[in-house]
Amino acid sequence: MTSYQQLLSQKDELDRLIAQARKTESASALASVRQLVKEFGFTAQQVFPWEAEKKAKAPVKYYDPNTGSKWTGRGKPPKWIAGKDYAQFLLAEPMAA
Repeated sequence: MTSYQQLLSQKDELDRLIAQARKTESASALASVRQLVKEFGFTAQQVFPWEAEKKAKAPVKYYDPNTGSKWTGRGKPPKWIAGKDYAQFLLAEPMAA
C-alpha cells in the first residue's frame, strides 16, 4: 500500500506533467488557429461572433391623439408639443416605444 506522502508526491508530478502537456498542446493549437485565420482571412467577428448590446428604448410618456405622434420626454421636444402644456399629452402609464 502506498503512503499518503508517496501519493502526494505522485500527484505533484502528475500536476507538473499535466501543466507541461497543456502548455505544449495549447501552443500548437494556437499556431493552428493563427494559420487558419491567416489562410482564410477570417475576421475577429467571424471567429468570435458577438452581438452589440441592445439599449432599451425609453418608454413613451407623451402622445398626441390627433396625429398619433409620440415622445419619450427625452431630448428636445418635438414641434407638436413644443410651447404647449405637456400635461394634456401625458399618458397615464408609459407605453413601449
